[in-house]
Amino acid sequence: MLVLALDTATPTLVVGLAATGPDGRVLAEAALASGTRHAELLTPTVTAVLAEAGVTLTDVGALVVGLGPGPYTGLRVGIVTAAALGDALGLPVHGVCSLDAVGSGARVVVTDARRKEVHWRAYDDAGAPTTEPGVGRPEDLELPDLPLVGDVRFAERLGRDVTPAEVSTAGLLRAVQPLLEAPPEPLVPLYLRRPDAVPNVVRKPVTR
Repeated sequence: MLVLALDTATPTLVVGLAATGPDGRVLAEAALASGTRHAELLTPTVTAVLAEAGVTLTDVGALVVGLGPGPYTGLRVGIVTAAALGDALGLPVHGVCSLDAVGSGARVVVTDARRKEVHWRAYDDAGAPTTEPGVGRPEDLELPDLPLVGDVRFAERLGRDVTPAEVSTAGLLRAVQPLLEAPPEPLVPLYLRRPDAVPNVVRKPVTR
């Protein structure tokens, strides 16, 4: 079965197509430094990845999308797009924690959470998560004594080396593999904190 993978939880937009099964492999992938342009780049990138693999959306059997943690707007773009594609094509859409798709084996994944903080999660030797996703200032975190992988810019503030790694199609496929035979769960974004933008609650009187 072909799985279309999407992730917009980080400044790097990831779109990939992979085949499941014993010889599961990535057929095509794009990882773009998109900043805040996920909405602008996601659909054209999906089209380009499918064309590179020589298939169309009708050949896809399921979708997987990263649920974060990540910024509010970025996550909405990926999740809404995946949900819309799944609804239009009648395909299951499975959500996974984006941190699960970074690196492999025993590790602590750290990614940029903005506001001078990091998102993090720890994993055992089999790659199974041993903690819930967290967020905090690097200096204040008491992380497990495991290799750190993810965003190397936080190495100094964490006081430890960080092996560079990002969300990948292979990682998303590995994370979703145990879920593919079960009905998909609701797509619930992992925000972990309130959005940067908040509504203005100050109401001005209307004058005539």
